[in-house]
Amino acid sequence: MPTGKLQVIPLGGLGEFGMNSMALRYNDVMIVIDAGMMFPDSELLGVDVVTPDFAYLKDNREMVRALILTHAHEDHIGGVPYLLSQMNIPVYGTPFTLAMAERRLEEHRLLKDADLNEVEPGDKIELGPFSVHFIRVTHSTVSCVALAITTPLGVVLHTADFKIDQTPIDDEHFDLHAFAEYGKRGVLLLMSDSTNVERPGYSESEKAVRPRLEQIFASATRKLVFSCFSSSIHRIQQILDVAAKYDRKVALLGRSMLATTEISHDLGLLRIPDNLLLRPQDIMDTVPHRVCCIVSGTQGEPMSSLSRVAVDNHKNLSVKAGDTVVLSSRVIPGNEKPIGRMMNHFARRGADLIYGGGGPPVHVSGHGFREELTLILNLVRPKYFMPVHGEYLQLVRHAKLASHLEGNGLESTFIIENGESLVIDEKGARKGEKINTGRICIDSGSLGDVVEDMVIRDRRHLAEDGFVIPVIAIEKATGQVQGLPEIISRGFVSLEESSELLPYAKQLVIKTLESSNAEERSDWGVMQEKIRTDLKRFLNKETQRRPLIVPVILEV
Repeated sequence: MPTGKLQVIPLGGLGEFGMNSMALRYNDVMIVIDAGMMFPDSELLGVDVVTPDFAYLKDNREMVRALILTHAHEDHIGGVPYLLSQMNIPVYGTPFTLAMAERRLEEHRLLKDADLNEVEPGDKIELGPFSVHFIRVTHSTVSCVALAITTPLGVVLHTADFKIDQTPIDDEHFDLHAFAEYGKRGVLLLMSDSTNVERPGYSESEKAVRPRLEQIFASATRKLVFSCFSSSIHRIQQILDVAAKYDRKVALLGRSMLATTEISHDLGLLRIPDNLLLRPQDIMDTVPHRVCCIVSGTQGEPMSSLSRVAVDNHKNLSVKAGDTVVLSSRVIPGNEKPIGRMMNHFARRGADLIYGGGGPPVHVSGHGFREELTLILNLVRPKYFMPVHGEYLQLVRHAKLASHLEGNGLESTFIIENGESLVIDEKGARKGEKINTGRICIDSGSLGDVVEDMVIRDRRHLAEDGFVIPVIAIEKATGQVQGLPEIISRGFVSLEESSELLPYAKQLVIKTLESSNAEERSDWGVMQEKIRTDLKRFLNKETQRRPLIVPVILEV
């Protein structure tokens, strides 16, 4: 066996959903698999986007040969601009994946300098000691690939996100033969998607949605409004096909929906029948039973097209009683409340809502269920196994699923989280040193607007306990206090309580000032800290709350 050392370094996506990114390093050469993002949870106040911290890659810039993208979902490509703004490395991906990444790069004015390289399923590229084979897999978007990476120590097989759809809409089948062939030759390490390991059986084919679509079109008497992820090209294709069958015109609404359908149509991945599309401005002038709208905003995002339609604030579409609204998507954990609010708005407008289970599905998952994960394990029979893409519980259950292979080719299973590393060399595989990783919080989606942890902590502090601002005027030359201090508070106590409490707080500030000598009073920093400390102690004792206290000293 070669004497080199192979390291697998997850930067994001392990022990969490979203923000997928992983580095593969052999000696002093590194490649990166995906650079994703995720949307913040409710605790990250005011944050718009969360990406992995790419500091490890930046610190080892001379080693990084390329970024390889497996598919076009935001949790795999959303961080590309943030990575390329720090290091301009070659990017490889299928045409659709790169086209979607180009949109992000153009928004951040990075497209002109980006080195984008198209590959097709079946292609192989050489990157130093790595030979990367792109293998077609099926998922909930188009042009998805797994990666078989041949290294001097053996083959590393990364499934990326996948399901085994045996009847895909585009007849581009999951390449089980390639997986089986690598299994015969021997796979050093398998990294496999763990998202749906807790769901028994097999996932349903995308074609399972067609019967429900037929039912909905056949029974609807007025406008039909569908919402799905804009990247769900196969779902959109089926809606277009059924709409043509039932003689309905189709309008596309939402910036992401328009951009994604245009890209997929230009690449020949979406077929739009002639004379089917309806201009958005013509929707309300067309008889309702001839209209079908496909709208982005499935997760109830406040300014999305679907949310604006729900509150009757969209310039082109208004939902009336008797119209049918179909949510053809899953609820991303954490979005239950905004989606619930949006659905309530539609219900108030008298719309018929269709979502969730019951009868033929209106949505199917893009991730393989337990039997599909077992099938991949049995085909590949790796020497080492590392579950990826899931929270810690999913990783543990996927590791347990692989236990039947122990003693039958599988030597060890490793549950690795972000910042940990897996090392493989002539001695075998083991957990390696910890890597400095984390997450970067970004305001307004701009590359430069990084939100520090301290800022988020202060925002959380303000949201929970409000703030108190004591304002004091001090003469610079003499250190004498001019007039009485003022105290302003917001989000701390009610108006009635403040009228009782704040006069005492004001007296405390006066007492603190009087107990300070002239030299202290002429030092703003000392006085601010003394006032903050005394007020903090007093207010916590009286209210059991800890407002943010910001003393302001005016020089007169």
